[in-house]
Amino acid sequence: MLKRLLLVLIALILIFPVAGNFNGFFMSLQRKKGHKISRSHTRKSTSKRGSKRSGKSRTKTKKGKKSRVVRRENVTVYAPPVVLNDSTFIPSNLPEKQWIDSVFATMNLDQKIGQFFMVAAYSNRGEDHFRKIESLIQNNNIGGIIFFKGEPATQVNLTNNFQAMAKIPLLIGIDGEWGLGMRLDAAMSFPKQMTLGAVQNNQLIYRMGAEIARQCKRVGIHLNFAPVVDINSNPNNPVIGHRSFGELRDNVAEKSVAYMRGMQNNQLLACAKHFPGHGDTHVDSHHTLPQVSYNLERLKSVELYPFQKLIEDSLQTLIVGHLQVPYLDWKPATLSQNIVTNLLKNEMGFKGLVITDALNMRGVSNGLSSAEVDLQAFLAGNDILLYSEDISGGIQKIKQAVEQGTIPQSEIDERVRKILRAKFWTGLSRQSTIDTRNLSQELNTDEARQIKQELFENAVTIVRNEGNILPLKSTKSADYLAVSIDAGVNNSFHQALNKFVNCQQFTNISRSDEAFFNEVLGAADSTKTIILSIHDAKNRPAGRFGISASIQDFVKKLEKKTKVILCVFGSPYSLKYFPESSIVVCGYEDDVYAQEAVAQVLFGALPAIGKLPVSVEGLYKAGDGIMTSSLNRLGFALPEATGMSSKGLLKIDFLINNAIENRVFPGCQVLIARKGKVIYQKNFGRLSYDNYDRVLDNTVYDLASVTKVTATLQAVMALYDQKAIDLNQKASFYLPELKGTNKEGLIIKDILFHQAGLVAYIPFWEKTVDQNNWKTEYYNASKTAEYPLEVRAGMYAKASIRDSVWKWVIKSPLSTKKDRDGNFSYVYSDLGLIILHHVVEKLLVMPLDEFVQKSFYSEIGMNSTYFNPLQNGIAKVRIAPTENDVLFRNAQLQGTVQDQTAAMLGGVSGHAGLFSTAHDLAKLMLMNLGKGSYGATQFLSEETLNYFTKTTSARSHRALGWDKLPADEESNYVSSKVSASSFGHSGYTGTLVWVDPQKDLIFVFLANRVYPSASNNRINQLKIRRRIMDLIYEAMK
Repeated sequence: MLKRLLLVLIALILIFPVAGNFNGFFMSLQRKKGHKISRSHTRKSTSKRGSKRSGKSRTKTKKGKKSRVVRRENVTVYAPPVVLNDSTFIPSNLPEKQWIDSVFATMNLDQKIGQFFMVAAYSNRGEDHFRKIESLIQNNNIGGIIFFKGEPATQVNLTNNFQAMAKIPLLIGIDGEWGLGMRLDAAMSFPKQMTLGAVQNNQLIYRMGAEIARQCKRVGIHLNFAPVVDINSNPNNPVIGHRSFGELRDNVAEKSVAYMRGMQNNQLLACAKHFPGHGDTHVDSHHTLPQVSYNLERLKSVELYPFQKLIEDSLQTLIVGHLQVPYLDWKPATLSQNIVTNLLKNEMGFKGLVITDALNMRGVSNGLSSAEVDLQAFLAGNDILLYSEDISGGIQKIKQAVEQGTIPQSEIDERVRKILRAKFWTGLSRQSTIDTRNLSQELNTDEARQIKQELFENAVTIVRNEGNILPLKSTKSADYLAVSIDAGVNNSFHQALNKFVNCQQFTNISRSDEAFFNEVLGAADSTKTIILSIHDAKNRPAGRFGISASIQDFVKKLEKKTKVILCVFGSPYSLKYFPESSIVVCGYEDDVYAQEAVAQVLFGALPAIGKLPVSVEGLYKAGDGIMTSSLNRLGFALPEATGMSSKGLLKIDFLINNAIENRVFPGCQVLIARKGKVIYQKNFGRLSYDNYDRVLDNTVYDLASVTKVTATLQAVMALYDQKAIDLNQKASFYLPELKGTNKEGLIIKDILFHQAGLVAYIPFWEKTVDQNNWKTEYYNASKTAEYPLEVRAGMYAKASIRDSVWKWVIKSPLSTKKDRDGNFSYVYSDLGLIILHHVVEKLLVMPLDEFVQKSFYSEIGMNSTYFNPLQNGIAKVRIAPTENDVLFRNAQLQGTVQDQTAAMLGGVSGHAGLFSTAHDLAKLMLMNLGKGSYGATQFLSEETLNYFTKTTSARSHRALGWDKLPADEESNYVSSKVSASSFGHSGYTGTLVWVDPQKDLIFVFLANRVYPSASNNRINQLKIRRRIMDLIYEAMK
């Protein structure tokens, strides 16, 4: 007894060797004397925060203690009392050997044996369950806990309580093969291993492992029971399947190593399973004992191969599966000394922790009592006994074996030290209370979402592509039908497709299969390509992976009528049910990120680079996958994927919501794209202050002067590309009617620079009214052959008004502003673009609106971009209203152009008239940012784009047609942070497009600040657009 007390005293001295630990040492002595000690002196506690939120809500527990019910983030969580007792573990900063020795010296035989047991805990169960775990900690000195179902905050509170009770810190584990989301609500799930098996960049697997490690450590987990390193060579395997990296041994080994390193390099124990290999089995070891009937040569070349690679690398823990391997032993592998000790430890050289698979599984018991199973597993060589059904009985069985000499005391001591060494490695010697504040936000970070997104993007596999249809070249909505099976209306996949085409969509939700199939077959014809997606598929072979015979038959019938692109969001094994399909894409899982990735691959916004991780019954081989290139189409990604900060961009939300609250504008669209990806696309507010229609992605805005660069300038550049226009030529060369006028000498280039001497604006509409009444020589209340031009509903202009306006432009005076050299100074002018409109139509021999629609918008997939949107099928409810025009049109404008001159010209002019959405404009800007191509089409040459965007004037700050940041950097709408190469244009109604080639950045802002009055100029006074741009540049990493 005296010897034992001396050892305890030595251990305490070792634990507190420096002055910084005297306080802890003093408190430990105080506890011995029975003094009460505040928890705040030893550990941080969340009890005060919790009690404030929960008020007086408490629940009685044993011994009169009270547990708290804490409400966090709209979730009620159980928060048991943090208990300190005489045996509570005190953190220390000792080196490894000293810490292990000091802890080991305090342990008796029962406590040592208790370290071999890891029990299951569920944070979603009641107090009876929690009390049972507490009893096992206090009475049986268990070594660890594996958490299963629950939610993070409750689990953290339980972990804090359990650790506080434990004499030796507990090793906390979780079975999180695809992350915490596998077990915990409101936590992230990464792709399953079968999906990861298709990924060719193993660095992504490493990053996922590192992120899972970060999340696990945040909730107090030290061991993740992953990866699954079983080679799934049996497609009918009922329990492994999607949990495996596939059937190729090298692929499985390499990805397992990457996953393991990602976790272990970030201080989370990885655990390879299920030794010696569960991949080629046909029964589930949860229910019975599977058999692996191969000789040692085959086992070493296949099943054991990835385990050996991980062992040779750095594997620290491993699970032995409940498998019968007759060549090695007729016992379950878990209970086999020949398999665990002789093969795994001695022959393969594994020095880490060996853990049994769950001992409550029927595949291991085989009529043995639970305690006997525990003993046999320990004798086989397992260090940790997982999920024992009789811990007290198991401890006694092992203790008896020690006392009887069956198990040497040295074996017990060696394995205990091995466990303590693992605990030290995980940081348990310095274990502290886990803080629950900001838990959800810190688990579900933007960086984690980025990794998940990239994994799904890299996994998408084009399995068959007859005729090289993919990626799809056309973005004309009429060319496609989108059909989803077992997905809701406006599902994520259809939303993603809408980014490229607005085609007719079908889904079978809330209707019979027969009615749905017949409707689709009726709508399909040879002119349309069907994008058919199968959702809610199953992972297991039982039930045909969720593919019914009726679905099979429907696909066959559809493929006889027209071309079908089959997209399967499920197991690659399910592809065997579609042997005749000519275009097949596998997305692997029915996850939003998978659906978005497949849509982008279909239309060339992403390349296809995934490869099948398994073979598919004579149709495809493991490793098959057709590579495609991207087509420079606008895709979408998380900001972090392009070097931007999501948190930084969130500041935009506050700025805009504040602007809406202060009635700067009723609503807006904001889109930011970088490196060809939309990274921020949000809609704010409503169409007007007095209705309930929210701004949506498809809300259409009046672009005002943004028309100049998105319509007229695109046509000018196209003509320049074709050498059909000379920018150094006089406009009168193309328009003879200018000869003999003050416009005769205007140079095209000067017009584009806004330095040709034209005045800024002339209210031509005033010539057509008399005391706010229309002049009948110009307008009529009804549309007729004589009055075909709609100025607004119920107001139509004569066709000849176009000639009148043109004559007024020609006769307009020139500007009087000149520089000291006598040259015209910079004056931003609408008249110049009206002149260019006439030049363009003269050279094209077709109307401007028809040309840009045919040559640019429809080809690019700008399906909501039109002059006169109401006349082109855009519903009025989709269009943001602009001005309540009380001077000219005496009407609230919605769908007809706000600019009076453009309205008089029938809604089409070179300076205004175009309507669009932020997403459509971003596509056009991407073409202008890049090398003039979009999709599979080359619209403009790179040389032309460079010339127009980089050629600037000494007399103005502008490029050819494009706006630039002024030299003094003073602008209401452009940030001073933009690069010198950037360009764009603003619009009177509150719009802006801006492109920065140096930063590979696109910014689109659309608002209707002129609603209900154009006199509202607060958007410029408050510099809202400039401030948004400032935040964008500040968000760059």
